[in-house]
Amino acid sequence: MRLANVDGRLSLVKGADTMVDVHTASAGLFDPDVADAFQRWDELVEWAGSLDLAALPGEPVEPARLGNPAPQPRQVFAIGLNYVEHAAESKLDVPDSPTVFTKFASSLTGPNGDVVLPEGDVDWEVELVAVIGRYADNVAEEQAWSHVAGLTVGQDLSERRLQLSGPAPQFSLGKSHRGFGPIGPVLVTPDEFPDKDDLELGCSINGEQVQKGRTSAMVFPVPALIARLSAVTPLLPGDVIFTGTPSGVGLGRTPQRFLSAGDELVSYITGIGEMRQRMVPNPAKAGA
Repeated sequence: MRLANVDGRLSLVKGADTMVDVHTASAGLFDPDVADAFQRWDELVEWAGSLDLAALPGEPVEPARLGNPAPQPRQVFAIGLNYVEHAAESKLDVPDSPTVFTKFASSLTGPNGDVVLPEGDVDWEVELVAVIGRYADNVAEEQAWSHVAGLTVGQDLSERRLQLSGPAPQFSLGKSHRGFGPIGPVLVTPDEFPDKDDLELGCSINGEQVQKGRTSAMVFPVPALIARLSAVTPLLPGDVIFTGTPSGVGLGRTPQRFLSAGDELVSYITGIGEMRQRMVPNPAKAGA
């Protein structure tokens, strides 16, 4: 099953750009609100499995109408240094346990649109995002995938000066400017992938590829992250996990490179789709 947020309404993806409104197709059984889907995940999966999707009328949908497919998480987890080569370019050791921080939920946004650049050095980090569909508390790795609603593409945009400032780094703050958490374009259930543990991900700036990797290279794959996190705190339906980025970020380059106004950042995961963000100048700075 592939789900999308179309103008704030829950939709099933019928084709590359064709959607079926869930509220309409279910004759009102399900609320149009996207976040409600995760509270009734098992019911939604059962209902969708009974459909002949090909027989349902669909609506062509332009990418600009797509929103964040996991729009109201109660918890947002993010994982640092989860690829060996990214740890190396960061000049840090590979961690023995997941390095966890958060992105504030207000930083999350949809898969297409503008990002206003704040003061500082804004970096890119393409990531696989896992969305929780079933309550998870002290879950064993072997059972972890059954708690995942779906997978999608994320960008952990990061303002490095603020992130690394002070005697204690400000990871969460530096990664939570407005628009710094694009997610999308759709949410894909794990059963849709030939190998859900081995997906290609990457991103480009103005057509130049700057990151490319595979999720099979994660130090802590999705099941391990769910097991480790749920051993500390329950994971709730609709919660979002940014699972870490492969190498190729601007901070790790020589010379270092950061995003500038006018840059187009395209992020993708094979089997899910791509996101497009355009960097725009801060109006307050332009008017100074």
